Amino acid sequence: MVVLVAIIGLMLVPSAGPAAAPPGASARERSTTQPARPTLRPDEVGQPPGVVATPEFAKQVKANELGLVPVLMYHRIAKKRRASIDRTPAQLRQEFEKLAKQGYVPISAREFATGDIRVPAGRFPVVLTFDDGHPSHFALDAAGNPAPGTAVAILLQVAAKYPGFRPVATFWVNHTPFGLQTEQEQAAAVRWLVGNGFEVANHTWSHPNLRTLPTKKVRKQIAKVERLLRKLGAGSSATMALPYGSMPRSKKAARSGTWEGVDYDFAGVFLAGAEPSLSPYARKFDRGAIQRIQSNGKKGECRRWCSQYWLEWLNKHPGERYVSDGDPDRISVPGRLRGNIQAKRKPLLNAY
Repeated sequence: MVVLVAIIGLMLVPSAGPAAAPPGASARERSTTQPARPTLRPDEVGQPPGVVATPEFAKQVKANELGLVPVLMYHRIAKKRRASIDRTPAQLRQEFEKLAKQGYVPISAREFATGDIRVPAGRFPVVLTFDDGHPSHFALDAAGNPAPGTAVAILLQVAAKYPGFRPVATFWVNHTPFGLQTEQEQAAAVRWLVGNGFEVANHTWSHPNLRTLPTKKVRKQIAKVERLLRKLGAGSSATMALPYGSMPRSKKAARSGTWEGVDYDFAGVFLAGAEPSLSPYARKFDRGAIQRIQSNGKKGECRRWCSQYWLEWLNKHPGERYVSDGDPDRISVPGRLRGNIQAKRKPLLNAY
């Protein structure tokens, strides 16, 4: 009877969840007592753990979220360069590895323009952007994986080698994304990229100099790509890169508009500039004309305007660079910069 009562009593006690590991248990033994971790979505990969930044913590990691951010601009990736803006696969890999070693973490142009910057404390955001939707940027092989030698394949390889280097980039495309001729091929490429955390967005239909076009044709150039991307499964673009970096006479038309029932409203419009961008939290940040840096060495015109020069400059001037506090709910800055923040961002200010 005593045994029967004891058994019934145990059955009525509510479960307390997984048993705790005994003191001194090995790592393997402890792991068997913990609940399984959920599978991360592609857009969650590489996100930092939750951090609450205090002024003391921000000072410790030298956070400066009003600092400069390099937005790097790439065009064709070719084994043999035919233009000064081309980069070889080896040069692309070398630059990615340099960024990883120096503590940079890629974010998309959309994340940057909207201020959704989630980078571990003490590290620096970088935006990798590819213009024109060239076949060298992305292709799928017969097995449905990124083709070797493409920009995406190289980025994924570098990210595997340097786990903190988040495999994220933005691809701004024209009327024939990645040189693919059929809608089925285009849709497969776009959906693979979007499904794996990449951004595919607007670079106008035929890559014209928008400065030379009337406003109605500017809207047509942009809206036609919006209609295509929505049809292919990319959704509405949050960002757009100006062909040649040329602003139309109506700056407003580059940012938002409507043509034949297709509307667009971008969080950020990007130039083909020659210097790092201001932080999206900075008072003087202009989301309608965001600066970029051409990826290149330090020869000719690039002696002071391309990626090698600027990455070296930022390393020599660390106080000018954006340094994350690891807390997306605060904007941490040295006290001397507190007046440079946008008015709407002041409630998030964490000055030290």
